[in-house]
Amino acid sequence: MEQFLELLESNYVTLGIIVAILIMFFLLIIINTKYTKLQKNYKNFIEKLGSGKNIQEDLETFMYKVDKVEKQNIEINEYCKSLDTQLEGCIQKIGIIRYNAFKDTGSDLSFALAMLDDKNNGVVMNGIYSREMSNIYAKPVENGKSNYTLSEEEKMAIDKAINSKGVYKI
Repeated sequence: MEQFLELLESNYVTLGIIVAILIMFFLLIIINTKYTKLQKNYKNFIEKLGSGKNIQEDLETFMYKVDKVEKQNIEINEYCKSLDTQLEGCIQKIGIIRYNAFKDTGSDLSFALAMLDDKNNGVVMNGIYSREMSNIYAKPVENGKSNYTLSEEEKMAIDKAINSKGVYKI
């Protein structure tokens, strides 16, 4: 222990400690200068990136817009769901059969037309053409069936509509 105290009392150790403190002091000044310069560069970068404004304000504005878009997407999805529900009741399936109702007419000018919704509800229309007159009859259809007597052509039109899956072929 006495040797350690003698070593501390020598001028070389004291001089070494002073030099080390001076070096650390200069390093502290250099580091502080670099930190200040870096901080200034960062501030300038942020201001340029934000078009002269603070980037934090721009980020907050951006986040507000993102939240607004998310709310609009929810509204759009709800609207689409209501459209899907309404669409179920619209005519989606069509089946048409052309036929010759009478032997004395030349072409298949008579027709049976079935127009159904997604649940196979709707109407079947039968247009009968002859040389003297033309008549159209309509019958309601529920679940692909009618309470009225259906002709073969009307049944075929309903079956064609049910199996059409929204693709209309004549």
